[in-house]
Amino acid sequence: MAPSSYNYTSPQDMWYFLIGIPGLEDVHTWISIPICVMYIVALVGNLFLIFLIVTEQHLHEPMYLFLSMLALADVLLATSTAPKMLAIFWFHSTSISFGSCVSQMFFIHFIFVAESAILLAMAFDRYVAICYPLRYTAILTSSAIGKIGIAAVVRSFIVCFPFVFLVHRLLYCGRNIIPHSYCEHMGIARLACDNININVIYGLTVALLSTGLDIMLIIMSYTMILCTVFQIPSWTGRFKALSTCGSHICVILMFYAPAFFSFTAHRFGGKTIPHHIHILVANLYVVVPPMLNPIIYGVRTKQIQDRVILFFSPISICC
Repeated sequence: MAPSSYNYTSPQDMWYFLIGIPGLEDVHTWISIPICVMYIVALVGNLFLIFLIVTEQHLHEPMYLFLSMLALADVLLATSTAPKMLAIFWFHSTSISFGSCVSQMFFIHFIFVAESAILLAMAFDRYVAICYPLRYTAILTSSAIGKIGIAAVVRSFIVCFPFVFLVHRLLYCGRNIIPHSYCEHMGIARLACDNININVIYGLTVALLSTGLDIMLIIMSYTMILCTVFQIPSWTGRFKALSTCGSHICVILMFYAPAFFSFTAHRFGGKTIPHHIHILVANLYVVVPPMLNPIIYGVRTKQIQDRVILFFSPISICC
């Protein structure tokens, strides 16, 4: 129970102040330059990738349709965070209303959980392609892909919408400084003069039962893929089968490794890892994977390379 001596503030009347990266305020301008560049590259790369997949009939295959979903999630994740971060770094626009902060919090968690589900769907796609190649088109039909996409969105909404109620139910008493560049669930909850055990428990539950479960299923998929691949007699056949998974594995590592670092450092490394390192990694996390994902698939996937060359070839001829 919160002490009765506090002067409570209505959430609707509250404004928060995001201070960027605490301890690195003097170099905010320098930090903003690579973040801005990465954000622009992420937008251009992912939007072009979506355009290419939508307009090119030859890319209307399950792997590329899932890739277009991933690209859309990357655009939304970067756009929900980077503009406000850059406004803080460039214009010292640190204030944000409670409603806007909660909205940003919801979209960040919503997109993260949805993107995790998309990566699981992409792992399932590789599992079917390698383990059941003759049934690939029969299993991953357009209808099935659409249902998987809808399921990812619905699950993410159901899992993340309670975060909104969990921060609204808390009692606040005027603390309004968030030592971060964007709003996230526990960052808001810790400003309350109230018991936040439910928030902590629910946050851990979501991490374990959504993202954690996705990771376990991805590991299971690749375990079965490896078992199938090592039954192929020739090394050439094994390499060809595994090469189709290379891009996806790189994207998985980029997505989950920083998230795992932030999760463990936030809960277990508070005294050993400086706070500004946590925030810096969190800032880079929302722009680096979205920037690199289209580049990785563009470099490692011949079909996309061919379509990019074909797309720009009339321009090169005209010039």
